[in-house]
Amino acid sequence: MVRTIDKTETCGFLLDGKWHSEGERLDVRSPGTGQAVGTAFRATAAHAEAAIVAAVRAFETTRRLGGYERQGILRGIARSLEEQREELARLVALEAGKPIRAARHEVERAAATFRIAAEEAVRIGGEYLPLDWQSSAAGRWGIVRRFPLGPMVAITPFNFPLNLVVHKLAPAIAAGCTVVLKPAPQTPLTALRLARIIAEAGWPAGALSVLPLANEDAERIVSDPRLKLLSFTGSTAVGWRLKQKAGKKRVVLELGGNAGCIVCGDANLDYAAERCVAGGYAYAGQACISVQRILVEESVFEPFVASLVARVQKLKVGDVLDESTDVGPLINEEAARRTAEWIAEAVSGGAKLLCGGARTGATVAPAVLTGTRPEMKVNCLELFGPVVTVERFRDFGEALASLNNSDFGLQAGLFTRDFTRIMRAFETLEVGGVMVGEVPTFRAEHMPYGGVKDSGVGREGVRYAIEEMTEPKLLAVNPAGL
Repeated sequence: MVRTIDKTETCGFLLDGKWHSEGERLDVRSPGTGQAVGTAFRATAAHAEAAIVAAVRAFETTRRLGGYERQGILRGIARSLEEQREELARLVALEAGKPIRAARHEVERAAATFRIAAEEAVRIGGEYLPLDWQSSAAGRWGIVRRFPLGPMVAITPFNFPLNLVVHKLAPAIAAGCTVVLKPAPQTPLTALRLARIIAEAGWPAGALSVLPLANEDAERIVSDPRLKLLSFTGSTAVGWRLKQKAGKKRVVLELGGNAGCIVCGDANLDYAAERCVAGGYAYAGQACISVQRILVEESVFEPFVASLVARVQKLKVGDVLDESTDVGPLINEEAARRTAEWIAEAVSGGAKLLCGGARTGATVAPAVLTGTRPEMKVNCLELFGPVVTVERFRDFGEALASLNNSDFGLQAGLFTRDFTRIMRAFETLEVGGVMVGEVPTFRAEHMPYGGVKDSGVGREGVRYAIEEMTEPKLLAVNPAGL
């Protein structure tokens, strides 16, 4: 039984410390059911211009805030998130079509990210640098200090409507940068609710504007030289196009992937299968580091596949507000149709569907494919649905080469106890991170997170994002001249 939504949310957008409820209405409906979740309002190009002006002005305040002031604001935001955990989780579940248990976890992660940022806000240091390495510089010394880069633009996707927004705003606040944020059009309500929490915590007026913008207006912001950094999470094609429009500003792109996982013969097969299910089907596979490709050593292929399929078949598909639901809908029917078409295309090309794959509206039953080829869409492109492919390998080097045979390079997983293989994978795999004894879907809020090749440029993770959002500056001193 699908539960009805007993209350809808109406959110104006935040601009220069004020809330605006005007212009085109944006009705947000829950994926899978089509029930109304709430209403937002589309901001215009004029609003975007006002937001940039406000961000430039507010930066003169935020750049001078003491570490203790930024830390206090960040801690206050974390507390509010914890206090509003259930209300926020319900909003995330309904707006993004995310099972409620996963939505709660997202709120918990968001609060943790702000707590980590609060600690990092007072750790933005530098170094003392002796300069007297040659006789001509005798007695000279320097200090290197990091300064906030300036106002920035952030663009976020639908799949983690809270925590991926937080991974831009928390380090920006810690660094003292101001932000103009464009949330995903499918999930603006969560970002707007977070904006209210941030404003109430004392972040200065104008230092954060959250604007649901049309794509063309967002692109104008990206090209504006008054904004010094673009932080974008989303599709590969859009990300690289925006980078071309960004001009001279610094760019951080967190883009797509078709994450692979290698399971070796010495692995704990049941544990590896359990983690692959968690990594492949959480939020219906709609994460850029969802497990998409699994390579299993031939000697253990059959028992691993049996364990994997048995677990996938036990996943409960259903109402996102049901505590027992494991897999909900995709973000819309178009995404579900594409997923089903890719499955059918693989099967028509000789692949075998071991379970799942049926589509009902925006929902696709969790699927496992084998007998696929590298050039099939289910392998070489980003699937972004509840599907994994599983294939066997004989030679470990060939398995590494197979994972590298991709335009993407975000994260990879490896299950083995062989330290030689671990180090070989670490040195060989063309990815931003190698997860050992774990699936590529693992992410901790403070670790460096990002990819290579088409998966992006730059790193997130609070401290690493702060480094992207700050500029080192040298003070060189010649005591003889004082």
